[in-house]
Amino acid sequence: QVQLVESGGGLVQAGGSLRLSCTASGRTLSSYSMGWFRQAPGKERAFVGTLNWNGARTVYADSAKGRFRISRDNVKNTVYLEMNSLKPEDTAVYYCAATRRWPPGEYEFWGQGTQVTVSS
Repeated sequence: QVQLVESGGGLVQAGGSLRLSCTASGRTLSSYSMGWFRQAPGKERAFVGTLNWNGARTVYADSAKGRFRISRDNVKNTVYLEMNSLKPEDTAVYYCAATRRWPPGEYEFWGQGTQVTVSS
């Protein structure tokens, strides 16, 4: 079992930056592909991006390309989502997820989420 905990969310003005972290316990993340998702109020959960076990392969949603970057530190058992040039429409609860597959397909483990609010 993998327990994932997101952190780093908060309130930021439009144009600002945030870095979210996703830290695992219970098992090393080094063999897992990791994804970030978000869910805005009244909307379905949406894919943000994903990277493979060593960070060599990444895939981003169109909304994230050029502004967001996913990285990982397998020594710290942590995955990051760096978000720049934030917009009000980026406001959502952000979730990290883990899977042993690449391409990811369905994710096996999910965190509880961290709130990101972007003010205009």
